[in-house]
Amino acid sequence: MIDRLPPLTALRAFEAAARHMSFARAADELNVTPAALSFQIKSLEEHFGAPLFRRLNRAVELTEAGKALAPGTTDAFQMLQAAWRAAGRTVDTGVLTVTAGPAFTAKWLAPRLFDFAQSHPEIELRFAASLRLMDFERDDIDIAIRFGFGGDDGPNLYSEKIVGEWLTPMMHPDLAARFPTPESLLNAPLLHQDDIAWLRPACDWTAWFRANGLELGEIHGARFSQADHAIDAAQAGAGVVLGRITLTDRALRDRRLVAPFKTAISTDAHFRVLCPKGSEEKPQFKAFLEWLRVETCKMRDHGQGRHMVRADDIGG
Repeated sequence: MIDRLPPLTALRAFEAAARHMSFARAADELNVTPAALSFQIKSLEEHFGAPLFRRLNRAVELTEAGKALAPGTTDAFQMLQAAWRAAGRTVDTGVLTVTAGPAFTAKWLAPRLFDFAQSHPEIELRFAASLRLMDFERDDIDIAIRFGFGGDDGPNLYSEKIVGEWLTPMMHPDLAARFPTPESLLNAPLLHQDDIAWLRPACDWTAWFRANGLELGEIHGARFSQADHAIDAAQAGAGVVLGRITLTDRALRDRRLVAPFKTAISTDAHFRVLCPKGSEEKPQFKAFLEWLRVETCKMRDHGQGRHMVRADDIGG
């Protein structure tokens, strides 16, 4: 064996075959014939000076040397792919990939996509609706919008709070006449959102009734794992939702929902925007961030005249 690295094509063939444990599947992935892939691996073994695979009847398995080589080659090719994508993003100013939770994507971002396109026709927005933790390089993501209490996002990330969150009862206009007071809501069909059950202090129906000097008693009503589904049910007249202002802004403006009560619960949890540090100065990033700031400011009028009660101040 010599220290000089073998050809990249031979290493690529080995990595694919080791990952699939199949020459045929590896050849299909690399769009070459099985014979061509086998030749590449054979040349790699000759370069190495020892077998990397054991050829069995209808299968292959790695030798000890192959097992030592496989993890490093997989990591190396993943790093190369990430570096290639990162380099591409430095010259591609026409595409911006944004990830946000499914509810925020459906109820806030998507309805405003046309507005952004009108203002910035030179930028193509792409959305990835997900709540999982993102790796900007690995997942090919430019900007992440996340809901939570924030904290230390690390020295390599730019982080900016874009909008706070508060909740108040919302319902179809036809239901508003049937439930004119906070007391009457005790008998209303209440809709619950389990996706914010992790908030501490809690921002739920029990907390809202306590903020009004009332006790809910037995909890009843339909439960939803996603806030956007609960909002859709409320718009259909199925019940009253403790609506999150960030997700109901358009529905309130269009009168598909009304929020007739003054009391609202505010939480320290908020939406923030994250991107690799330095990216916020790039033209397409700056345009999107400024657009976010303008659009979120428009929601402030919903809070005018309301009695905001911090979740921390509601007694248990």
